[in-house]
Amino acid sequence: MNAVSGGNVPWVVSSGDPAATVEIVLHTQTLILSWHQFVCAEGNGEELRIGFASHDVVIKGAGLDALLPAIASHRVVSLRESLRSERFSGEAERFIHEIVVRRIEGEL
Repeated sequence: MNAVSGGNVPWVVSSGDPAATVEIVLHTQTLILSWHQFVCAEGNGEELRIGFASHDVVIKGAGLDALLPAIASHRVVSLRESLRSERFSGEAERFIHEIVVRRIEGEL
């Protein structure tokens, strides 16, 4: 798999085959979710929601609409919350300022 990235980018997208998993790097922990559990995605440039069978992921930031085609084709390899300094540098057209991951509890 070839990954397209450069510098401290908030996400990495595969330029080759679809990825089997997506790594979600939060400030306090890292999660790995399987694209086989992907259900749906929706959103715009400032907020995206990615639904998996086991987790709901909400991403807030800027320039996020560029992620939707990569999500649809399972080519997103990594998502990372940006550091505060990265968000406020003059170069940050695309950034993730918050990722909220919520585990979906099954019915008993």
